[in-house]
Amino acid sequence: MSELLIEPSPHIKSTLTTQRIMLDVLIALMPAVIAGTWIFGLRALLLVVLCAAFCVVFELLFNIITKRKQTVSDLSAVVTGVLLGLNLPPSFPIYMAAIGCFAAIIVVKQFFGGIGQNFANPAITARIILMLSFGKYMTTWSAPVSAVDAVSTATPLGEPEMIPSYLDLFLGNHPGCIGETCAAALILGGLYLIFRGIIDPVTPVAYLGTVALCSLIGGHDVIYQLLSGGLMIGAFFMATDYATTPITRTGKLIFGVGCGIITVLIRFFGVYPEGVSFSILIMNILVPLIDRYVRPRAFGTKKEAAK
Repeated sequence: MSELLIEPSPHIKSTLTTQRIMLDVLIALMPAVIAGTWIFGLRALLLVVLCAAFCVVFELLFNIITKRKQTVSDLSAVVTGVLLGLNLPPSFPIYMAAIGCFAAIIVVKQFFGGIGQNFANPAITARIILMLSFGKYMTTWSAPVSAVDAVSTATPLGEPEMIPSYLDLFLGNHPGCIGETCAAALILGGLYLIFRGIIDPVTPVAYLGTVALCSLIGGHDVIYQLLSGGLMIGAFFMATDYATTPITRTGKLIFGVGCGIITVLIRFFGVYPEGVSFSILIMNILVPLIDRYVRPRAFGTKKEAAK
C-alpha cells in the first residue's frame, strides 16, 4: 500500500535558485555592457564595474552591521549595480554613482527587508533619485567615441531635430546612457532571458506594444519611439523584476500596458523627454492593487457576490 505524505508548502519544487536567475540576468546584460564599452570607451566600463562593486560592498557591510545572513553570493547586488551603471551617462561622476548605489541597496532594498521584500525596483528608484538630485550630470551626455570624443550633447529624445538614423538607433551610435543606446544588444539579452524561462514575455511585449500603438495613434514615429531612450532596457530588464511586478500573467499584462501608457504620456506631454523610469516606479507602487484584483479564485471557494 502506498503511503500518503502530507507536507507544508511549497509542493512544487525547482532546482532554479536566486543565484542562477541572477547569473542568467548578468549574462543577458553582457551584450549591453560590451556595446556600451565599445560605443563610449573604457570610462563607461569602469563606471559599470564600480557600481557593481559599490552595491556589493554596501550589502556586505549592511548585513555585517545588522548581523543578518550574508546575501552577497546570490548576485542580486551585482545585478542591481550593473543595471544602475548601465542607466548612467558615461561621464557621470563616480562619487555620485556611489550615492545612487547606496540608495538602491540600503534605502530601497535592505530597509524594506532585503531581496524579494522591496516595493520598487532598486536600480530604477536610484536612477530617479540621482535624476532629481543631480539633474545636470544625469542629462550631460557624451557622444560615441567613434564620432566625437567626450563632447557633451543631447539625446535623440531630448532633441527631436537631431534624430539619428534607424540603424544608428538600433546599433547605439548616438548619445545616451551607457546601456540604453544599443537596442540590438538589449533585444539579444531579452531574448536570452525569455529562452531561458527567466522572464515572462507578456510584460515586455505588452510594454513595447502599448508604446508602439500609442505612438501610432498620436502620429509619432513608432520605430523611433521604440528604439530611443531606455525603453528596451526597461521593458526587458526592469519591468520584469520578480519582486516588484505582478504574480499572474493577467497582472503582468496590465503592468506592461500601464508602463507603456505612462511612458508615452511623459514623453509626449511631460517635462522630461523620457518616462521609462517614472512609469515603472509608478506601476511598481500599484502592483499590490493589481494582484488583489486579478488573483485567481482559490480552488473550491465560491465567487464573492457583488456588493
